[in-house]
Amino acid sequence: MARDLRQRSRAITEGPSRAPARAMLKAAGFSDEDLSRPLIGVANTWIEIGPCNLHLRRLAAKVKEGIRAAGGTPMEFNTVSISDGITMGAEGMKTSLVSREVIADSIELVARGNMFDALIAISGCDKTIPGTIMALARLDLPGLMLYGGSIEPGRYEGRDVTIQDVFEAVGAHAAGTISDAELKALEDVACPGAGACGGQFTANTMATVSEFLGISIMGSGSVPATREEKDQAAFAAGEMVMDLLERDLRPRQIITRDALENAIASVAATGGSTNAVLHLIAIANEVEVELEMEDFDRISSKTPLLADLKPSGRYVATDVYEAGGWQLVANRLVEAGILHSDAITVTGRTIGEEAREATETAGQEVIRPLSDPISPTGGLVVLRGNLAPEGCIVKIAGHNMTYHRGPARVFDSEESAFEAVQSGDIKVGDVVVIRYEGPVGGPGMREMLGVTAAIVGAGLGDSVSLLTDGRFSGATHGLMAGHV
Repeated sequence: MARDLRQRSRAITEGPSRAPARAMLKAAGFSDEDLSRPLIGVANTWIEIGPCNLHLRRLAAKVKEGIRAAGGTPMEFNTVSISDGITMGAEGMKTSLVSREVIADSIELVARGNMFDALIAISGCDKTIPGTIMALARLDLPGLMLYGGSIEPGRYEGRDVTIQDVFEAVGAHAAGTISDAELKALEDVACPGAGACGGQFTANTMATVSEFLGISIMGSGSVPATREEKDQAAFAAGEMVMDLLERDLRPRQIITRDALENAIASVAATGGSTNAVLHLIAIANEVEVELEMEDFDRISSKTPLLADLKPSGRYVATDVYEAGGWQLVANRLVEAGILHSDAITVTGRTIGEEAREATETAGQEVIRPLSDPISPTGGLVVLRGNLAPEGCIVKIAGHNMTYHRGPARVFDSEESAFEAVQSGDIKVGDVVVIRYEGPVGGPGMREMLGVTAAIVGAGLGDSVSLLTDGRFSGATHGLMAGHV
């Protein structure tokens, strides 16, 4: 006997007593035929405030086409999104991390209320990715996450640039090394269209994580936002959610301890954002797996750094796609024996099977071979000591300064520290300490990219370190310890 694919939605759409519900749905454009099919929630995080999620309506339309083609009825709804790049350094940044919980909660409410049979979430920026994955894990309906993809790089003075360059240019401008006109010229070209910030910053880190968790289709995330292939990936994701429903494969069967450890390895191998630590711990909590900072330290210490990506490396996110995508990193890590290669993914294939399908572009230098890593160990380190008895996170990818002793310059807010950097009050050898910016003290645990980028832009990136109870943007580089 075939499994009932409408087991949940029948309670909304079937029988004489549901005539009022059907009447309401027909007013919204759904037909009797539509309501006779499985109802598939399409959770969108579209906003027109910033580029990261700007194109998600286009992708949602393709997702819905795929769902219909596979025999389902898509029902799209929207949740909230906060642009970290826009709110960075402002009071509004206090809302960013909180938005992750609101995203997860709101998707859960809509999916439970409408009794969807399955769910697909479309994400495009830092908090929408973990927020949507948390919702998928919490609901445990057949479902997956589709990432909107990276922005194309801007071009300035013959080189690729990203939003990271603009943040660092603010520091250079304050130091007097670039003019108003040069800053404006960079501002005008750095972000040429839709898509998430174009390095291995938090959004692309979490998109990588989603593929290594198995909750996104391997190979879909590295496709840039505005390419035709992204529309194809969206259509395929719509078809895939129907396949998941038919197989009754659910997120908690996919997001296991092995999958979480694979995700940590992907962060370490790609020089990813420290924000992955708090996001993966939150995702693990949803599937009732105990994950701790020590797990990141343990896995990073045995994982080579392979991806030469900004903020610390040479290449931008779109170069990953041209090189062979995240499948190529997975292939390297399977070969090294680092991944749990039998972990299942949304396709029903294991990550080892997906990794074997990797195709490397001849001559690419973005993703290093195991024989020539950027570093023999990954980009994340957990430190403990008298300043951080319960631990802190340091991202060491791409720089060599691993020891620093200097006078502490203590600030009680991000704004006061930023002002000190801008005014030239921070000197070579200083240790900038920013306190009262944690989850409670902030409140909201703001990212410190404004300060860290200003330090780098002022030419102090190799001689000044920073310690904070706040957190860092994925675009941060230098000797910076956060999450104290």
